[in-house]
Amino acid sequence: QVHLVESGGGLVQAGGSLRLSCAASGSILRINNAGWYRQAPGKQRELVAGITIGGITNYADFVKDRFTISRNVAENTVHLQMASLKPEDTAIYYCKAYVATFDGRWNDYWGRGTQVTVSS
Repeated sequence: QVHLVESGGGLVQAGGSLRLSCAASGSILRINNAGWYRQAPGKQRELVAGITIGGITNYADFVKDRFTISRNVAENTVHLQMASLKPEDTAIYYCKAYVATFDGRWNDYWGRGTQVTVSS
């Protein structure tokens, strides 16, 4: 059993910053790729940023130069530093991780999400 818990969301004014965190716990042998996704009302879930176990990152065009993804492999945490936030960044942000558990299986796991609201 693996659990991902996001934190750090909230209400912020346009131009402000937030730092999201995702903590993974449970029968974790290893976390490979991890990432942040978001889903705004009426829209499909979309990738925001991803990071490999080696630290290689990729970003959606709409967050480049504003958001930074990072991870602590030893602590099984992934973070998303968000700056210069815009009202269109308002969404529920989800953490996803590709995890190997002690039984040797690999699966994708999702957190329940954290709400980010950016006011104009």
